[in-house]
Amino acid sequence: MPEADQHKPFQHRRLLVVSTNYAPELTGIGPYATQLAEHWAASGAETHVLTGMPHYPSWRTEPAYRGVWRAEEERSGVHVHRRRHYVPPRQSALRRAAFEASLLAHGLAAPPSLRPDAVISQMPSLAGGVVGARLARRHRVPYIPVVQDLMGAAAAQSGIRGGGRAAAVASRAEQYALRAASLVGVIHESFIPRVTAYGVDPGRIRLVPNWSHVQAPSADRAATRARLGWRDCTPVVLHSGNMGLKQGLEVLVDAARLAPEIRVVLMGDGNQRDALLARAAGLPNLDILPPADAAEFTDILAAADVLAVTQRASVLDMSVPSKLTSYFVSGRPVVASVADGGGTAQEVQRSGAGLLVAPEDPAAVLAAVRKLVEQPAAADELGANGPRYVARHLGREAGLARYDAMLTEVLQDAQGRPRR
Repeated sequence: MPEADQHKPFQHRRLLVVSTNYAPELTGIGPYATQLAEHWAASGAETHVLTGMPHYPSWRTEPAYRGVWRAEEERSGVHVHRRRHYVPPRQSALRRAAFEASLLAHGLAAPPSLRPDAVISQMPSLAGGVVGARLARRHRVPYIPVVQDLMGAAAAQSGIRGGGRAAAVASRAEQYALRAASLVGVIHESFIPRVTAYGVDPGRIRLVPNWSHVQAPSADRAATRARLGWRDCTPVVLHSGNMGLKQGLEVLVDAARLAPEIRVVLMGDGNQRDALLARAAGLPNLDILPPADAAEFTDILAAADVLAVTQRASVLDMSVPSKLTSYFVSGRPVVASVADGGGTAQEVQRSGAGLLVAPEDPAAVLAAVRKLVEQPAAADELGANGPRYVARHLGREAGLARYDAMLTEVLQDAQGRPRR
C-alpha cells in the first residue's frame, strides 16, 4: 500500500452508518455514531449517515428542526441524511412503538440515493437495526449492527407500561437485524449470551467497548462549585444523563428527602423529568438542572463529591450506561445503585472507581455517600482509579481501531465472494 494510503485505509470506500441519534446530540449513542462517522471520513471513506432529527435526551425535537421533513447536511466531512419521525413526549410501549415505526417507515421509504460498500447500524434503535439490515440486503453488501442496548430486554426490564407485549415484538426485530449481520459488535460482554440466544454464531461477535468521548476536566474545582452555588461544607451527589424509566432516579429523590445535609443534583433531561420534579417538590436540597454544555460538562462532574449511576432493580443485561466513561474521566468516585452481576456493576467493579449498592434503596445510597464523605482520602483514591481505567482500556484511538478491524474484516470477506 502506498504510504499516503496507509493513513486513509478506507480510501475509495462508501460507507453508510444508520443511527437514530447523531450530532448535535451530546449524550447517549449520538456522540459515538458521530465520532465513528467522522473518523471513517477522515480515513478516506465517503461516509454517509442516515439519522433522525435531534431530540435526545429531552425527547423534544430541537427548534431548528421542527417541521422539517427531510434534511441533507455536511458535518465535518460526513454526509448527513435526516428523516422526520414521531417524538413521544412521554414513554409507553405504544408511544415507543410509534416512534420506532415512524423511523422505520421513513428510513425505508427515503434512504440515501447511494450504493454503499458496507452498512453499519447502531442499536438500541430497532428501526435502525432493521433499516440497516434491509438496505444491506438490498445492495448485497456487508452489514454490521453494533449493540449498545437491547430493546427486547429493555422493554421487559425497564418498567415501561405495556413492556411485556413490546418485549416480544422488539425481540423479533432484534433477531431479524442481528441474524442478518456479517459481524455483530457488542459494547460489553454481558450482551453476548442474549445475542447468541437470537441465533448469532459466537464466532461472528466482536467486542467493541465504548470509549471516553469527553475531555478531562480542566477548570478549578472550587471555582466551579462557587459558580454553581455548591457550598464547600455540603456534599454534592450528582447524576448526569437521561431521566428515563430504566434509570429509576426516584431513589435519589428519596435519598435527598432522608438527608437534608446532602445536596442531590440531577443534571440532564428525559421523559421522566416532570415526574421527578413533582416527586421532589418542596425539597430544598435537590436541584434539577438542564444538560451541561460540552465545554463545561466534565468540569461540573469533577466539582461534585460523588457521581451516581442508578438503574431499576429489574435492569440486568440490556444496558451499560454511556455516562460511565464520562464519570471515570472526571476523577470522582462513583456510587452505583444497580443490580449486582449486570454489565454496569461489572464495569464499576472492573474500574475500581466506585462502590456498588443495592438498587432502589435510598438508605443504601446514603450509606455509601456518607462513607465516601467521611473518608476523603479513600474517596479520592477511588476517583483517581477512573482516569487510570480510561487510559488503559477506554481510549478513543483503541476504540475506533476495533471498529476499523471489524469493517476491514467484512470488506475483505466481501471481496472474496462473487457478486450475485
